[in-house]
Amino acid sequence: MTSKAVKILCTATLAALLATAPTLAQHAGTGHGWSYEGEAGPAKWGELKPEYQTCKVGKQQSPIDIRGAQPADLPPIEFAYQPSPLRIIDNGHTIQVNYAPGSYITVGGRKYELAQAHFHHPAEEKVNGEAYAMDAHLVHKDASGKLAVVTVLLKAASANPFLDQIWKNLPEHEGQENAPEGVSVDLGNLLPDQRGYYTFTGSLTTPPCSEDVTWLVLKTPVQVSKDQEATFARRYEHNARPVQPLNGRLVRMTK
Repeated sequence: MTSKAVKILCTATLAALLATAPTLAQHAGTGHGWSYEGEAGPAKWGELKPEYQTCKVGKQQSPIDIRGAQPADLPPIEFAYQPSPLRIIDNGHTIQVNYAPGSYITVGGRKYELAQAHFHHPAEEKVNGEAYAMDAHLVHKDASGKLAVVTVLLKAASANPFLDQIWKNLPEHEGQENAPEGVSVDLGNLLPDQRGYYTFTGSLTTPPCSEDVTWLVLKTPVQVSKDQEATFARRYEHNARPVQPLNGRLVRMTK
């Protein structure tokens, strides 16, 4: 083979590698320090960085398989959500909707401001071993910085109008926030009519897996169509942490 032919072959090979690099990087979570599979997957999170150690040694980790929940006289979750200008981003691990200040929940007299919502496929939480197609995590924070996460379970059924609005405004590229002019969103439209819940103390489900997070998993799922599920799965086929040991935690539920 002549030197000119070798040069042409090497150039073509390099071009092919560069063409596939963005896809491979997104798939593996490169540049984010962790992923949902492989050497940077959930089993290795606690070893990737010192600040991720809780992912490995923590005793109140999330998600969990909700079993043996004890009925209790729990206060209702009081939702005070307002429409927010739509700000949606593909952050490299999920699709996230960033919410404007002014919406909140109150539980037992404690107020938590709504910060953002994001999605997992499949659902991270299980209920008595049952897995759901997807879930939405609605992340809230109180004045002291304590987090409360409301989980909305999504079961495969018919189309969800709220998700239609989100999906049609997905950003084209990872790391890009899409804020379409004149478009607002109301997360109250994602909530089920019945708002009984399971509750337990857990953690973030992504690194650094910080604990002392209050989880409020709504008992009644809402619907998602197969097409809507497939739209998300084309971005993130599997972005769910496996369920974690309960380690003696008490799980309560509304009566």
